[in-house]
Amino acid sequence: MTTYLVTGASGQLGHLVVDHLATLVAKDDILALVRSDKAADAYAAKGIATRRGDYTDEAALEAAFTGVDRLLLISSSEVGQRATQHGNVIKAAKAAGVGFIAYTSILKADSGNMALAEEHIATEAALKDSGIPHTLLRNGWYSENITMTLGQDLELGQHFGAAQDGKLATASRKDYAEAAAIVLAGGHDGEVLELAGDAAYTLTEYAATVTELSGKEVKYTDMPEAAFTEALVGAGLPGPFAAILADSDAKAAKGSLFDDSHTLSKLIGHPTEPIAETIKAALA
Repeated sequence: MTTYLVTGASGQLGHLVVDHLATLVAKDDILALVRSDKAADAYAAKGIATRRGDYTDEAALEAAFTGVDRLLLISSSEVGQRATQHGNVIKAAKAAGVGFIAYTSILKADSGNMALAEEHIATEAALKDSGIPHTLLRNGWYSENITMTLGQDLELGQHFGAAQDGKLATASRKDYAEAAAIVLAGGHDGEVLELAGDAAYTLTEYAATVTELSGKEVKYTDMPEAAFTEALVGAGLPGPFAAILADSDAKAAKGSLFDDSHTLSKLIGHPTEPIAETIKAALA
């Protein structure tokens, strides 16, 4: 019997991973790492056992990982704290005797020069140093990252960015979750997987698709990186995070969020969700 544990299981990606993993392996072999009673109750209703743990508490993590064979480390949502938190997970996994770790990194982590990649690169290095067999899931941008501002875009008739005419090969969160579940279930150990959507598009093309599907004209407004950072701060984002998002857009202009290897669709066995479908779901 092999025991599988998904960290960050109460997050949006984590839920989807556990759901797909339950179609690949026995439910009794799955553990979901959660932080609250509410999350534990939600999984109990699905027949999935949970363990408690927080990325900041190495001792709790070690206890949670006892008896776990294969672990999925979903990257922390706390940008700026990620390298330390992921280090805690890796140290706890080693101490508990975990045999394999899959990690959700970022597309072209080592070559895309994105500010957001720095903590992912540090985590990849920590995994290598740990000696634990592992697979890197270098996830591209989620389509939901783009449609997140759809309401505002429709209201203003504009989608703002700093990506110029750079192509973004996005895929849905569900596509990436399926890939993570498949890798956790086994068969891709030791691989570095550059994962991205099948069909890439520019933000001008994105705005045109939004216009077509919503019936309301939306244009793409490209801004210099510094101005886009200021606009994001004006919209209520913390300065450092706004700067990282604007940097991601600016690096997308240079191809950092583009990949045409189709590794993701080959892995999951079906085409990735087109951006038009994600927009339709967001409009609904």
